[in-house]
Amino acid sequence: MFIAILTYKKPIEEVDRFLQTHCDYLAEHYAAGDFIVSGPQTPRIGGVIMIKADNREAVDSIIVQDPFNINGIADYQIVEFTPTMFLNDNLKNILE
Repeated sequence: MFIAILTYKKPIEEVDRFLQTHCDYLAEHYAAGDFIVSGPQTPRIGGVIMIKADNREAVDSIIVQDPFNINGIADYQIVEFTPTMFLNDNLKNILE
């Protein structure tokens, strides 16, 4: 399991120019089962994506497709972790 922490490096007006294409990218990866949850940081300085992938190389191949990455809108910090505790069995089943 991976967490991508995006930090905007462009003004919010520039972020907003690419927001729809970024949302389309997110929708594509939700449909593929790659993404578990995502959303903007508060305050809006970037975003967070929880990614279900087998390895870092798979994550990198997903991130390279993000319009925010392609257009130099955000930097990405990738954190790998192993979920060991869950709110309930439904969440455990989704994450495994």
